Amino acid sequence: MIDDIDRQILDILQENARTPNAEIARQVGMAPSAILERIRKLEERGVIQGYAVRINPDAYGLGLMAYVFVRADERAGALTTAEQMALIPEVQEVHHVAGEDCFLAKVRVRGTRELGELLRDRFGSIETIRSTRSTIVLDTVKETTMLYEPETGGSRG
Repeated sequence: MIDDIDRQILDILQENARTPNAEIARQVGMAPSAILERIRKLEERGVIQGYAVRINPDAYGLGLMAYVFVRADERAGALTTAEQMALIPEVQEVHHVAGEDCFLAKVRVRGTRELGELLRDRFGSIETIRSTRSTIVLDTVKETTMLYEPETGGSRG
């Protein structure tokens, strides 16, 4: 589905999504028009799902990141709780997980008081949530959205 040229283009875009097509073309050894067409096809096929700006959370005063493990009372495989959690602006990620808990949510707030309010008021208003368990992040060593190449086993970012 993805050939070596596509992989090179994706690697460049993962490093910097604002890299001009002419620069990608120079690095890959193709014409800019061919790069533009390949990127358009990668977008149409859903390989490239979008482009985003990474903002320092401190710039918004969101200095506390926590992971919240959630147990819910709903039938196996139901994602109603997850869908409701996903609507909460402070929730950045929601994952359906295996194990004792049902979901894992990544949240960002100003501080511990706001985390308590989030859990009590927002998560607490979701009727299917039975319990939560939070882990506060003290320091982030690595955080990336870059993907590695499984066939080579190499990693990026």
